[in-house]
Amino acid sequence: MGRAARERCLLRTAKQHDPFSSDEIGRERTDGTVVAINLAGPVELIVFSVKQKAARCLLRGSAHTVILRTGRLCDVVPGEIAVVRPRKQWSHAHNPYLSGEIESTRLDVQALGLAPLKLEERGMWEPSEHDWGEVGEPIEEWAKPLIAWGSRPEFEMEQVLPGADAEDPFSDPIIESNDRKDSGDIKGANNILMDLCRADLRCLDAHAHLGNIAFDRGPEIAIRHYEVGLRIGELSFGESFDGLLPWGWIDNRPFLRCLNGFGLCLWRLGRFEEAENILKRMLWLNPSDNQGVRFLIKDVKAGVAWQSGRTGRE
Repeated sequence: MGRAARERCLLRTAKQHDPFSSDEIGRERTDGTVVAINLAGPVELIVFSVKQKAARCLLRGSAHTVILRTGRLCDVVPGEIAVVRPRKQWSHAHNPYLSGEIESTRLDVQALGLAPLKLEERGMWEPSEHDWGEVGEPIEEWAKPLIAWGSRPEFEMEQVLPGADAEDPFSDPIIESNDRKDSGDIKGANNILMDLCRADLRCLDAHAHLGNIAFDRGPEIAIRHYEVGLRIGELSFGESFDGLLPWGWIDNRPFLRCLNGFGLCLWRLGRFEEAENILKRMLWLNPSDNQGVRFLIKDVKAGVAWQSGRTGRE
């Protein structure tokens, strides 16, 4: 993970998203006031960040933030909607707090009010010009539909990375988080990523790396982090998208990481048909297959159980 993040940092172009733009959609919003919450029934909260003792949320349908305290924060994922049965509301140091029990969580990206990440055209991809392996070797089965479809447009997805210094190509919170994770500071790594989600839920790399941290413990929570990033990225596509998102265009990598992690978790959970479809989709979007899923797809198709070490993650 660290090598890939550093590679992106070195190659990133000068263009940067302004995370503090006044008209930003997708960031935590508040008007500085405390709204009275009806404690008689459940409330819906959009989760922005989750730390050890509290979750920063937005009261759905309003511009009011609230800090949720509950005993099940390990089950809460940024970008999901939590249905909470409230118990108590109070204010401390001008911050609104709410305690209660989480009744359920769900993912509904349409309800988040996010502006889709922009897609920039980067020319046309021609299968006849693609390197499909050694000359004289047969074309692999997964590649044949891609070749038959013909030329398709390439795109690069807008990348949102709050906190990065546009003047310093080595300023990257993702790299800092990875460094902390590699040194054993999982809490510190997690907090950096949660702060990115709080700044803007469209930071797909934060969701991808939160998934990576959870992946080592098990797929049940990891898959939810990956899917949040995946579904937010999909807001950019529409119903008829048939283009490519090549790994070589640096800003596509956060989305491809989310897609990859989601597919691997499906595999670990024994959802083989869904996992196979995701791996095929990755090859469709990025025929160069920099993440190596072509080496996994046969086992997934055959229903071979996932084994530790065969992650294909990049």
